[in-house]
Amino acid sequence: MQSSIAPAWSAEAFKRAGQPRLQLSLAAYSFRQYFKDTSHPRESETDPARRIDLFDFIDFCAEHGCAGAELTAYYFPKDVNADYLIRLKRHAFLRGVAISGTSVGNNFALPKGEQLDKQIADVKQWIDYAAVMGAPHIRVFAGAAKGLSDAEARKMCIGALEECGSYAGTKGIFLGLENHGGIVAEPAGLLEIVRTVQSPWLGVNLDTGNFHTVDPYADLEQIAPYAVNVQLKVEIRRQGQTENQPSDLPRVVALLRAANYQGFVALEYEAKADPWLAVPPVLKRMKELFAA
Repeated sequence: MQSSIAPAWSAEAFKRAGQPRLQLSLAAYSFRQYFKDTSHPRESETDPARRIDLFDFIDFCAEHGCAGAELTAYYFPKDVNADYLIRLKRHAFLRGVAISGTSVGNNFALPKGEQLDKQIADVKQWIDYAAVMGAPHIRVFAGAAKGLSDAEARKMCIGALEECGSYAGTKGIFLGLENHGGIVAEPAGLLEIVRTVQSPWLGVNLDTGNFHTVDPYADLEQIAPYAVNVQLKVEIRRQGQTENQPSDLPRVVALLRAANYQGFVALEYEAKADPWLAVPPVLKRMKELFAA
Protein backbone atom coordinates (compact mmCIF):
# COMPACT_ATOMS: atom_id res chain seq x y z
CA MET A 1 0.00 0.00 0.00
CA GLN A 2 1.42 3.37 -1.01
CA SER A 3 1.67 6.17 1.51
CA SER A 4 -0.33 9.29 0.75
CA ILE A 5 1.92 11.41 2.92
CA ALA A 6 3.96 13.90 0.88
CA PRO A 7 7.14 15.44 2.28
CA ALA A 8 6.55 18.81 3.88
CA TRP A 9 7.80 21.75 1.86
CA SER A 10 9.52 24.70 3.43
CA ALA A 11 11.36 27.60 1.86
CA GLU A 12 13.65 27.67 4.87
CA ALA A 13 16.88 25.77 5.40
CA PHE A 14 16.73 22.01 5.96
CA LYS A 15 16.22 21.01 9.59
CA ARG A 16 18.19 17.83 10.16
CA ALA A 17 18.09 15.88 13.40
CA GLY A 18 21.22 14.32 14.79
CA GLN A 19 24.85 15.09 14.06
CA PRO A 20 26.67 16.07 10.84
CA ARG A 21 27.57 13.14 8.58
CA LEU A 22 30.00 13.70 5.69
CA GLN A 23 30.26 10.84 3.22
CA LEU A 24 33.11 10.67 0.71
CA SER A 25 32.33 10.69 -3.00
CA LEU A 26 34.25 11.51 -6.16
CA ALA A 27 32.91 13.32 -9.22
CA ALA A 28 33.63 11.82 -12.62
CA TYR A 29 34.37 15.36 -13.82
CA SER A 30 37.69 15.03 -11.99
CA PHE A 31 38.84 12.76 -14.85
CA ARG A 32 37.22 14.78 -17.67
CA GLN A 33 40.31 14.46 -19.90
CA TYR A 34 40.27 10.69 -19.81
CA PHE A 35 36.77 9.43 -20.57
CA LYS A 36 36.30 7.48 -23.77
CA ASP A 37 32.80 8.88 -24.11
CA THR A 38 32.45 12.62 -23.70
CA SER A 39 30.05 15.29 -24.89
CA HIS A 40 32.56 18.01 -23.94
CA PRO A 41 35.73 18.85 -25.87
CA ARG A 42 38.85 17.75 -24.03
CA GLU A 43 40.99 20.59 -22.69
CA SER A 44 44.05 18.80 -24.07
CA GLU A 45 44.75 15.54 -25.84
CA THR A 46 45.51 12.52 -23.66
CA ASP A 47 46.98 9.10 -24.26
CA PRO A 48 44.18 6.86 -25.61
CA ALA A 49 45.68 3.99 -23.60
CA ARG A 50 44.73 5.86 -20.40
CA ARG A 51 41.09 6.37 -21.39
CA ILE A 52 38.38 5.02 -19.08
CA ASP A 53 34.64 4.54 -18.99
CA LEU A 54 32.22 4.93 -16.08
CA PHE A 55 32.70 1.30 -15.02
CA ASP A 56 36.45 1.95 -14.69
CA PHE A 57 35.70 5.13 -12.77
CA ILE A 58 33.52 3.24 -10.28
CA ASP A 59 36.40 0.80 -9.82
CA PHE A 60 38.72 3.71 -9.04
CA CYS A 61 36.24 5.01 -6.45
CA ALA A 62 36.04 1.57 -4.82
CA GLU A 63 39.81 1.14 -4.76
CA HIS A 64 40.27 4.51 -3.03
CA GLY A 65 37.67 4.02 -0.32
CA CYS A 66 34.91 6.25 -1.65
CA ALA A 67 31.42 5.60 -0.34
CA GLY A 68 29.95 7.17 -3.46
CA ALA A 69 30.60 7.96 -7.12
CA GLU A 70 29.09 10.98 -8.86
CA LEU A 71 28.50 10.04 -12.50
CA THR A 72 28.56 13.23 -14.57
CA ALA A 73 26.14 13.09 -17.49
CA TYR A 74 28.80 14.25 -19.97
CA TYR A 75 30.58 10.87 -19.86
CA PHE A 76 27.74 8.50 -20.63
CA PRO A 77 27.59 6.95 -24.12
CA LYS A 78 25.50 8.83 -26.67
CA ASP A 79 23.23 5.80 -27.01
CA VAL A 80 22.67 5.43 -23.24
CA ASN A 81 19.65 3.25 -22.46
CA ALA A 82 18.05 1.42 -19.55
CA ASP A 83 20.19 -1.68 -20.10
CA TYR A 84 23.39 0.36 -19.76
CA LEU A 85 22.14 2.15 -16.66
CA ILE A 86 21.14 -1.12 -14.98
CA ARG A 87 24.53 -2.68 -15.74
CA LEU A 88 26.20 0.40 -14.24
CA LYS A 89 23.99 0.17 -11.16
CA ARG A 90 24.82 -3.53 -10.75
CA HIS A 91 28.55 -2.88 -11.13
CA ALA A 92 28.50 -0.13 -8.50
CA PHE A 93 26.56 -2.30 -6.06
CA LEU A 94 28.98 -5.21 -6.42
CA ARG A 95 31.90 -2.83 -5.79
CA GLY A 96 30.18 -1.48 -2.67
CA VAL A 97 29.88 2.03 -4.09
CA ALA A 98 26.69 4.10 -4.03
CA ILE A 99 25.89 6.19 -7.08
CA SER A 100 25.70 9.40 -5.09
CA GLY A 101 24.25 11.40 -7.95
CA THR A 102 24.69 12.68 -11.46
CA SER A 103 25.22 16.14 -12.95
CA VAL A 104 23.74 17.80 -16.03
CA GLY A 105 24.73 20.93 -17.93
CA ASN A 106 21.45 22.75 -18.48
CA ASN A 107 20.47 26.42 -18.88
CA PHE A 108 17.11 27.58 -17.49
CA ALA A 109 17.85 31.31 -17.90
CA LEU A 110 16.19 31.41 -21.31
CA PRO A 111 13.03 33.03 -22.74
CA LYS A 112 9.92 30.92 -23.10
CA GLY A 113 10.07 28.81 -26.20
CA GLU A 114 11.58 25.80 -27.87
CA GLN A 115 15.07 26.18 -26.39
CA LEU A 116 13.84 26.35 -22.80
CA ASP A 117 11.39 23.51 -23.42
CA LYS A 118 14.27 21.34 -24.63
CA GLN A 119 16.34 22.15 -21.53
CA ILE A 120 13.44 21.13 -19.29
CA ALA A 121 12.86 17.93 -21.30
CA ASP A 122 16.56 17.02 -21.08
CA VAL A 123 16.57 17.43 -17.28
CA LYS A 124 13.43 15.30 -16.99
CA GLN A 125 15.12 12.63 -19.09
CA TRP A 126 18.05 12.60 -16.68
CA ILE A 127 15.63 12.35 -13.78
CA ASP A 128 14.39 9.16 -15.41
CA TYR A 129 17.96 7.95 -15.87
CA ALA A 130 18.80 8.74 -12.24
CA ALA A 131 15.76 6.78 -11.09
CA VAL A 132 16.93 3.70 -13.01
CA MET A 133 20.43 3.97 -11.52
CA GLY A 134 19.16 4.63 -8.01
CA ALA A 135 20.92 8.00 -7.90
CA PRO A 136 19.20 10.25 -5.31
CA HIS A 137 20.49 13.59 -6.59
CA ILE A 138 21.03 15.55 -9.81
CA ARG A 139 23.17 18.69 -9.99
CA VAL A 140 21.48 21.34 -12.15
CA PHE A 141 22.47 24.82 -13.30
CA ALA A 142 20.50 28.04 -13.41
CA GLY A 143 22.43 29.37 -16.38
CA ALA A 144 23.45 32.73 -17.75
CA ALA A 145 20.75 35.11 -18.99
CA LYS A 146 20.45 35.15 -22.79
CA GLY A 147 18.28 37.93 -24.17
CA LEU A 148 16.77 38.54 -20.73
CA SER A 149 17.47 40.74 -17.75
CA ASP A 150 18.73 38.92 -14.66
CA ALA A 151 15.31 39.38 -13.02
CA GLU A 152 13.52 37.90 -16.03
CA ALA A 153 16.03 35.06 -16.26
CA ARG A 154 15.56 34.29 -12.56
CA LYS A 155 11.78 34.14 -13.10
CA MET A 156 12.17 31.69 -15.99
CA CYS A 157 14.59 29.59 -13.96
CA ILE A 158 12.15 29.42 -11.04
CA GLY A 159 9.37 28.19 -13.32
CA ALA A 160 11.60 25.55 -14.92
CA LEU A 161 12.85 24.34 -11.55
CA GLU A 162 9.30 24.07 -10.20
CA GLU A 163 8.30 21.94 -13.19
CA CYS A 164 11.38 19.74 -12.97
CA GLY A 165 11.22 19.60 -9.17
CA SER A 166 7.62 18.41 -9.32
CA TYR A 167 8.64 15.66 -11.74
CA ALA A 168 11.72 14.73 -9.70
CA GLY A 169 9.52 14.37 -6.62
CA THR A 170 7.52 11.63 -8.30
CA LYS A 171 10.80 9.65 -8.53
CA GLY A 172 12.11 10.60 -5.08
CA ILE A 173 15.10 12.48 -6.50
CA PHE A 174 16.55 15.78 -5.30
CA LEU A 175 17.68 18.54 -7.63
CA GLY A 176 20.63 20.54 -6.37
CA LEU A 177 20.99 24.03 -7.86
CA GLU A 178 24.69 24.83 -8.10
CA ASN A 179 26.29 28.20 -7.32
CA HIS A 180 27.69 28.32 -10.84
CA GLY A 181 28.03 31.89 -12.05
CA GLY A 182 25.43 33.68 -14.13
CA ILE A 183 22.33 34.58 -12.12
CA VAL A 184 23.59 32.55 -9.13
CA ALA A 185 27.12 33.95 -8.97
CA GLU A 186 26.44 35.31 -5.46
CA PRO A 187 24.49 33.88 -2.51
CA ALA A 188 21.57 36.33 -2.70
CA GLY A 189 20.65 35.35 -6.26
CA LEU A 190 20.93 31.65 -5.54
CA LEU A 191 18.92 31.79 -2.32
CA GLU A 192 16.21 33.92 -3.90
CA ILE A 193 15.57 31.13 -6.40
CA VAL A 194 15.80 28.25 -3.91
CA ARG A 195 13.51 29.97 -1.42
CA THR A 196 10.94 30.82 -4.11
CA VAL A 197 10.67 27.49 -5.92
CA GLN A 198 7.64 25.59 -4.64
CA SER A 199 9.22 22.16 -4.36
CA PRO A 200 10.47 20.10 -1.41
CA TRP A 201 12.81 18.34 -3.84
CA LEU A 202 15.07 21.32 -4.56
CA GLY A 203 18.14 22.29 -2.58
CA VAL A 204 21.62 23.61 -3.21
CA ASN A 205 24.49 21.79 -4.84
CA LEU A 206 27.20 23.57 -2.88
CA ASP A 207 30.35 23.95 -4.98
CA THR A 208 33.15 25.16 -2.74
CA GLY A 209 35.16 26.75 -5.56
CA ASN A 210 32.53 28.73 -7.42
CA PHE A 211 32.11 31.92 -5.40
CA HIS A 212 34.68 34.40 -6.71
CA THR A 213 33.77 37.03 -4.15
CA VAL A 214 35.61 38.99 -1.46
CA ASP A 215 34.98 36.24 1.13
CA PRO A 216 33.95 32.95 -0.53
CA TYR A 217 33.89 31.07 2.79
CA ALA A 218 31.38 33.48 4.32
CA ASP A 219 29.23 33.08 1.22
CA LEU A 220 29.43 29.29 1.44
CA GLU A 221 28.26 29.52 5.05
CA GLN A 222 25.10 31.28 3.83
CA ILE A 223 24.11 28.51 1.42
CA ALA A 224 25.35 25.49 3.40
CA PRO A 225 22.06 25.04 5.35
CA TYR A 226 20.30 24.46 2.01
CA ALA A 227 22.79 21.92 0.67
CA VAL A 228 21.66 18.52 -0.61
CA ASN A 229 25.02 17.74 -2.18
CA VAL A 230 28.53 19.17 -1.93
CA GLN A 231 31.23 19.32 -4.58
CA LEU A 232 34.59 20.07 -3.00
CA LYS A 233 37.28 21.89 -4.96
CA VAL A 234 40.93 22.05 -3.92
CA GLU A 235 41.24 25.67 -5.07
CA ILE A 236 39.38 28.95 -4.68
CA ARG A 237 39.76 32.36 -6.30
CA ARG A 238 38.73 35.50 -4.47
CA GLN A 239 37.50 38.66 -6.14
CA GLY A 240 40.39 40.61 -7.63
CA GLN A 241 42.73 37.62 -7.76
CA THR A 242 44.02 36.32 -11.09
CA GLU A 243 45.38 33.04 -9.76
CA ASN A 244 43.67 30.25 -7.85
CA GLN A 245 44.68 29.66 -4.23
CA PRO A 246 44.56 26.38 -2.25
CA SER A 247 41.25 25.80 -0.50
CA ASP A 248 41.19 25.78 3.27
CA LEU A 249 39.78 22.26 3.54
CA PRO A 250 39.47 22.21 7.36
CA ARG A 251 37.47 25.45 7.16
CA VAL A 252 35.18 23.99 4.50
CA VAL A 253 34.57 20.89 6.61
CA ALA A 254 33.92 23.06 9.67
CA LEU A 255 31.30 25.18 7.90
CA LEU A 256 29.54 22.06 6.64
CA ARG A 257 29.48 20.65 10.16
CA ALA A 258 28.19 23.97 11.52
CA ALA A 259 25.28 23.70 9.07
CA ASN A 260 24.67 20.11 10.27
CA TYR A 261 25.12 18.86 6.73
CA GLN A 262 24.44 15.16 6.29
CA GLY A 263 25.24 13.68 2.91
CA PHE A 264 27.84 13.22 0.22
CA VAL A 265 30.85 15.45 -0.29
CA ALA A 266 32.20 14.73 -3.77
CA LEU A 267 35.71 15.77 -4.69
CA GLU A 268 35.51 17.54 -8.04
CA TYR A 269 39.16 17.93 -8.96
CA GLU A 270 39.83 20.80 -11.37
CA ALA A 271 43.45 21.76 -10.60
CA LYS A 272 46.12 21.40 -13.29
CA ALA A 273 47.96 18.41 -11.82
CA ASP A 274 47.43 14.92 -13.21
CA PRO A 275 44.31 13.59 -11.42
CA TRP A 276 45.66 10.04 -11.39
CA LEU A 277 48.42 11.26 -9.08
CA ALA A 278 46.71 14.20 -7.37
CA VAL A 279 43.28 12.79 -6.50
CA PRO A 280 44.27 9.89 -4.16
CA PRO A 281 46.07 12.08 -1.57
CA VAL A 282 43.18 14.58 -1.58
CA LEU A 283 40.71 11.75 -0.95
CA LYS A 284 42.93 10.54 1.89
CA ARG A 285 42.98 14.03 3.41
CA MET A 286 39.20 14.34 3.09
CA LYS A 287 38.72 11.02 4.91
CA GLU A 288 40.97 12.23 7.71
CA LEU A 289 39.03 15.49 8.06
CA PHE A 290 35.67 13.74 7.98
CA ALA A 291 36.77 11.32 10.70
CA ALA A 292 38.29 13.98 12.97
